[in-house]
Amino acid sequence: MTSTTPIDRTSGWAPLSRPVFRNLWLASLVSNLGGWMQDTAGTWLMTALTASPLLIALMQTAASLPALFLAFPAGATADILDRRRLLIFWQAWMLAAVALLSVWTLAGAIVPFALLVLTFLLNIGTAMNNPGWQAIIPELVPRSELPDAISINSAGFNLTRAVGPALGGLAVAAFVSVMRGAGIVFLFNSLTFVAVIAVLYRWRRSPPFKSALPAERLFGSMRAGLRYLRHAPELQAVLLRTFLFTGFVSAVWALLAVVAQQELHQGAMGYGILNGCIGAGAVIGASCLPKVRQRLSADMIVVGAGVTFTCTLVVLGLARSIPLIVLWLLAAGFAWTSATSTFNVTVQLSVPSWVQARALGVYQMTFWGGMALGSTIWGFLAEHASTSIALVVAGIGLLGSVPLGRRFHLLRGALPDLSPYQLNRPAPQVVIEPHPEDGPVLVTIEYRIRHADYDAFIHSIHALRPVRMRDGAIRWGVFRDAVYPDRLVETFVAESWVEFLRQRERMTTSDRAIRDRVWDFHQGDSRPVTSYMIYARETAEQTSTVAPISDQRPSPLTERG
Repeated sequence: MTSTTPIDRTSGWAPLSRPVFRNLWLASLVSNLGGWMQDTAGTWLMTALTASPLLIALMQTAASLPALFLAFPAGATADILDRRRLLIFWQAWMLAAVALLSVWTLAGAIVPFALLVLTFLLNIGTAMNNPGWQAIIPELVPRSELPDAISINSAGFNLTRAVGPALGGLAVAAFVSVMRGAGIVFLFNSLTFVAVIAVLYRWRRSPPFKSALPAERLFGSMRAGLRYLRHAPELQAVLLRTFLFTGFVSAVWALLAVVAQQELHQGAMGYGILNGCIGAGAVIGASCLPKVRQRLSADMIVVGAGVTFTCTLVVLGLARSIPLIVLWLLAAGFAWTSATSTFNVTVQLSVPSWVQARALGVYQMTFWGGMALGSTIWGFLAEHASTSIALVVAGIGLLGSVPLGRRFHLLRGALPDLSPYQLNRPAPQVVIEPHPEDGPVLVTIEYRIRHADYDAFIHSIHALRPVRMRDGAIRWGVFRDAVYPDRLVETFVAESWVEFLRQRERMTTSDRAIRDRVWDFHQGDSRPVTSYMIYARETAEQTSTVAPISDQRPSPLTERG
């Protein structure tokens, strides 16, 4: 439910004046705090249960692997099902996993394998929850406040990231038994999910896009999302820049512990302080980001973040002054929030609501893929060369990627109007009533174009191609009649009748403006003639006896397609 009450935007905290957003943000703040505490307590518990480096390392694998492989299916699910109910389900899933883990641990019966399995199940819920959670933000605040809302979410996440691990460690250390301390942390984390579920349950959601057509199936939803991505250059640009950025800056997280232990000769507390500096800088960055956005474009924010991280990587690789490293880690945290919030905002402002969760799922896969691949590369280089070389090479690589990234712009120019052109558009009037799965469907639109307008028309209609393709067409073309040169026919194919109807529903206001520019070239008193043709399949009855074809010919359809 998006509030439309005007708010004086004297700061970047205006979204917190929206009650539903504020309540969900506070609930997620507590939940994220419990999550970071659990991450520390779980890893520490594993070290108490086993001395196997492999099992200890698998705790991080169990935490990160689901996000890499499930983010896109999670986004597809969130786009076809009610997001509120879906979020409640996955919050309940995580509650059940953590509650079982806490009971098992407090009973003293937990074993390494069970700890791994329950951690993996918990993070399946996290991976399936995240795209839908991010996709509901535009439903909670006006579009003008969306960048600030995302920054506030980032500030909350990084605040808990800065203090959560330390609180988790202190909570475990407060008890004589590691198992008891970890069990108490797990129990606290399970209770945080109750708060989130309560807020979601009370939320009366009003979806921004609600189709009257049958819901898409999961794999069909995923195909539609990938098709949209293939024909959306703005989305491709942010994904490419996200992958480049995370791939290089991942060296900070991959090697910071090594720098703290081997180069600075610090223990766990020293490493925690260095890691906390990044979180503190991220919180400062989130609070300052609204003012930064007023002065700098999205491209310049990401470029500035890249340069800042380059300096941080080089300082970590070459310097041994703790105050200097702390200073640059604070700057890196500021840059981290600035860049990742900008990427997230760009994704959400570049896609319509019907595909938003899928786009966020692909973004998360790209984000975690860059982090995972980069961490592997820099860890391998550090092991076979040196930590300093790996960090400096990562810094040089990041600096070298800045000019490449600037070729793919973020939020450049006026933002498109991605609101639906017409919700629940009526189906075309046809004589044969097709079954929803009948198809493929061939749509033809006939134009009469003056010779003097031919070049301008061709330029305009080719701008319509990506609109047709990303909304659901599987083929598109435009053809000129060799006998009557002023006659041109646009054709596109949809997989089925229901997919064609979905394509009509997905048209945004900006898409419609592109289509109307094409139609303005048409000459004549009537609109371009549109025909809808369904693939004629031979049935068993038709094999033996061909039914007579009626002489009745309906008038050509001129509905604006």
